[in-house]
Amino acid sequence: MNNLFKSVLSTDSLTLTQVIICTLSAVVLGFLICMIYMFTHRKSGYSQSYVLSMVMLPAIIAIIIMLVGNNMAKAFSLAGAFSLIRFRSASGDPADISYIFFSVAIGLACGMGFVGFGFVFLIILGVIMILLNFIRFGTPPVTNMTLKITIPEDLNYQRLFDSVLNTYTKSWNLRRVKTTEFGSLFELIYDVNMINDADHKKFIDHIRTLNGNLNVTLVLARTEDRL
Repeated sequence: MNNLFKSVLSTDSLTLTQVIICTLSAVVLGFLICMIYMFTHRKSGYSQSYVLSMVMLPAIIAIIIMLVGNNMAKAFSLAGAFSLIRFRSASGDPADISYIFFSVAIGLACGMGFVGFGFVFLIILGVIMILLNFIRFGTPPVTNMTLKITIPEDLNYQRLFDSVLNTYTKSWNLRRVKTTEFGSLFELIYDVNMINDADHKKFIDHIRTLNGNLNVTLVLARTEDRL
């Protein structure tokens, strides 16, 4: 059992067999991480480029670690090379960033030859993530959304929608009022905390009876930020 957690890199000089074992192990583990990620994000959605990146990342990290080894000069040279590269990307979900660190940790384990340790770590954390997803751990009782209501210019909106908002939301706040269509219409923008079991269609229908059946938009707040 103890041999399972020993490094497969038993010598200072790498052999082709050792490199193949570590690299393939990193690819397999990266693929399994992707499967866990896709399962836990099947409702919220994900991008193909992000999934493919998680497949490649453990193998890339493993190769770098194997090339550097115990050579400090190589390690500092590698750090200098990476300091010349600037990564620009949109701010993502904290859970996505955690999966990146997950992939990096697996890549480090495989690069150092601790393949068995990498598999055990994947099984433990993967099972925990799947269980937390099943029980919906951390899901808030409300959903933060943005509500946009279009009204005619002659309609007094003060306290007009208060009763409807109080019925379907836990809390709400009028964030902005602006004119549209050359001043012929007003657009009210609310931050609302929707009750999770609230009927969105009935909510919108009630608002339409008050705003003259003009446009009503209800979107997730984080989705609007990305747009």
